[in-house]
Parts: sequence; C-alpha cells; structure tokens
Amino acid sequence: MSQEPWEMGDCRSDGGHRAVPSQITATQARHATREFFCGLVPAPSQERVESAIVVVSELVANAFRHAGGVTGLHLVADRDVVEIAVRDPSPAFPRERPPDLDGCAGGFGWPLIRMLARTVTVRPSHNGGKVISAVIDR
Repeated sequence: MSQEPWEMGDCRSDGGHRAVPSQITATQARHATREFFCGLVPAPSQERVESAIVVVSELVANAFRHAGGVTGLHLVADRDVVEIAVRDPSPAFPRERPPDLDGCAGGFGWPLIRMLARTVTVRPSHNGGKVISAVIDR
C-alpha cells in the first residue's frame, strides 16, 4: 500500500492526512493510532482498533529497543485493510528470539506482531535503515 518516501507522521485515512510528532514515543504512537482509527468511516470494530494499537506499540518499542529509535510512522487504510509502517535507522532485520518467561529479556513482541497481522514485510528504507510494514484487517 505505502510507497516511500513518506514523512515522519504521515497518517492517511479515507479522509486525508493527520500529523503525529516528529520524534514519536510509543505512547504518542498509540494515541495517534487511536485517533487515526476514530477517523475511519465505517468505523472498525473495537477488537481491530486494539489489535492495531498492540502492533504499533510493539513495532515502536522494538525500534527503540533494538534499532536506535523511530524515524517514521505511517498509517494508511483502504476499504479492507490498514497498513502500519514503522521506519527505523538500523539496517538489521528483526530476528526471532526465544521468549524470556521471566519477563526480563522480552522475545514476545515479534511473534505477537506476526500473529495479529495479515502480512508483515521488512524492507530496506530509501533513506537507510529499514521499514517494517504490518497489514491488518480493517
């Protein structure tokens, strides 16, 4: 759905663009996602909204934890799906790690993202780093 280049904070729904902060935190990303979904007509189910918020939260948290931060957040919807794309400065692709059942080292986010999304793609970014896109049902 999305094609780079896109600006940090480029969020588009059926009704146009919405801005998000240029240096986004996980909390701001969740808030921007909720606002994005509030602008969709017809409105998706609460379950879909919550799934999207989990995906955004995990992608942003992983970008900060493993890739040096977030350099772009892109949300776009069509009639059937929503694409969530997070760009970060690291060229290293995500890797599956065994979940830490003690809760200290993580390992749950990437499998959770893949479980909630219809598709997940990772590709090099035009500006360096990478873009991780998750497509979820609308």
